[in-house]
Amino acid sequence: MIVLGIESSCDETGIALFDSEKGLLAHTLHSQVALHAQYGGVVPELASRDHIRHLIPLIEQVLQDAGIEKTTLDGIAYTAGPGLIGALMSGAAVGRSLAWSLGIPAVEVHHMEGHLLAPMLEEDTPEFPFVALLVSGGHTLLADVKALGQYELLGQSLDDAAGEAFDKTAKLLGLGYPGGPALAALAEHGDPGRYRFPRPMIDRPGLDFSFSGLKTFALNTMQRTAKEKIDDGGLARQDKADISLAFEEAVVDTLKIKCRRALEQQQCKNLVIAGGVGANKRLRAALSEMIGELGGELYYPRVEFCTDNGAMIAQVGCFRLMAGETQPLEIDARARWSMQDLKVL
Repeated sequence: MIVLGIESSCDETGIALFDSEKGLLAHTLHSQVALHAQYGGVVPELASRDHIRHLIPLIEQVLQDAGIEKTTLDGIAYTAGPGLIGALMSGAAVGRSLAWSLGIPAVEVHHMEGHLLAPMLEEDTPEFPFVALLVSGGHTLLADVKALGQYELLGQSLDDAAGEAFDKTAKLLGLGYPGGPALAALAEHGDPGRYRFPRPMIDRPGLDFSFSGLKTFALNTMQRTAKEKIDDGGLARQDKADISLAFEEAVVDTLKIKCRRALEQQQCKNLVIAGGVGANKRLRAALSEMIGELGGELYYPRVEFCTDNGAMIAQVGCFRLMAGETQPLEIDARARWSMQDLKVL
C-alpha cells in the first residue's frame, strides 16, 4: 500500500510517500520560519495561507521524486489535530478532497501519534511496549506505548511545554526566533559552574512537568546579573551563554529524572524520544547515559524527523489504513484531540 502523508498542523508543510513494503519513498518539507521570524512567533492566519500556497506544489514534487503517478496511490493520510485549526484545515481539505477525487480512502492522523512512532521510520525500530517522551514546542508528555493505538498517558506539562520554555527564554535573551536551537548553540559556550537553576517538580511524586518557573528564574537571573554589571554595559554574550547553559541543564536533568522514574514505574527498559526538542544534543547524551545504566535501549528518529514532517504522518496513516480505518466524506480537523480517544488497532 502506497500512502501520501500531509502534515500542516503549525508552521511547516510536510509531504511524504510511504510504502507498506518498501518504507519511505520520498519526502519534502517547507518551513515557515522566515515568514514568522519578524513577528517573534507563529501568526496563525499567515501560517494557513502559506500552507495553501505550498501544498499542491509539494505534493507534485514528492510524486515526481518517487517516480509515481497520483493514480497509483492507495490512500491519503493527513494531520487532523491537535494544532492550529486553520493550518490543520488547509491540509485536511486538500487531503480529503484529493482522496475523494481519486476514489481512494483517506484517514485522519493524530499529530502526536505521528511523533511517537517516528522512530519506526529508522532501520533500528523499538519493540512494543516502550515508554515514550514526546518533547516539543507544543507538547511535553510521557506515554506508555503498549501497541499501535494503545497509549497510556503517564505525565504531561502543566504549563509551558519544554520547547515553549526554550523559545521564551531565548526571546528574553534576545536570541531571535526560533529560539530553542539558538539557545542550545549558545549554551555550548557557557560556564557550567556559574549558575544553577532549579529542577522543577522532581521532589514531588508523579510524572508531570512544569517549565514556566524556569523561564521566570532565567529572567530574574538576567536582571540580577545585568544590575551587577551595569557599569560594564549590562549583560555580555558570555553572561547569556552561562544562563543558557544553566537553563538547558535544568530542563535536561528534569526530563532525565522523570524518564527514569517512568521506566522504573512501568518496569520497562525501552525508551523512545521524539519531538523537536528530541534533537537536542545534551538531552540525547543524558538519556543515553541514563538508559545505559538501566541496561535498556534508547530510540529516536533522525534529526529531520524530530520536527514536524510528512513522513511520520504517512507512516501512521499507512498503519491505520491497513487496519481498516478510514475517514468518511467529511473534514473533521480538531485543535484539541486527546490520544486517549484514538482507535486501538
